[in-house]
Amino acid sequence: MKKWLKTMAWAAAGAVLATVAVSAAGYAVQRATDGRVYASPGEVPANRAGLLLGTSRTVRSGRPNAYFYNRVDAAAALYHAGKVEYLVISGDNGRKGYNEPQDMKEALVGRGVPAEAIYLDYAGFRTYDSVVRMEKVFGQESFTVISQEFHNRRAVYIAQALGLDAVGYNAADVAAYGGMKTRLREKLARVRMFMDLWTGKNPKFLGEPVEIGK
Repeated sequence: MKKWLKTMAWAAAGAVLATVAVSAAGYAVQRATDGRVYASPGEVPANRAGLLLGTSRTVRSGRPNAYFYNRVDAAAALYHAGKVEYLVISGDNGRKGYNEPQDMKEALVGRGVPAEAIYLDYAGFRTYDSVVRMEKVFGQESFTVISQEFHNRRAVYIAQALGLDAVGYNAADVAAYGGMKTRLREKLARVRMFMDLWTGKNPKFLGEPVEIGK
């Protein structure tokens, strides 16, 4: 009985600590990025390059992924508004037949963005990697992140913590029910982000520098 009570006490303490960590991480990110994310192209400061964060074209059922299409719509709008000259698409192509950057590039070209204005980052396996590589590989210390607001805030926070000057342009969000799982994952991702920043974690890959606009 005593052993059971002790186990329950540890479990309860762990749950409390996890809740506090999630809440604290969310509050810190929200507060630090207020005034750094924008909903209208007209409000966004101009930057040489935008960082479009990748996601899959379809969901598991095979239906179109609203996050994907809303992000490419936002990136195209930002480019056509003259707020970025180039777009770096950073995402995952770690398995056969799956290529987030290439899929997004095709969608952007279909929306009138010239192929020569688009650069592909195939090693953006995580948001942290994408932000770090934007500086270390693509040489950009000031840039605009393009994704949904909750995602932008985390990316902008990472950039700020690394001494970079980033703002976010918010793509249209997805209906609350459809995005519930994503929002839960985001809460946990923010806690992990603080661990990455605290440990000074490096991306999975870096590679040779890429000069944008050459």
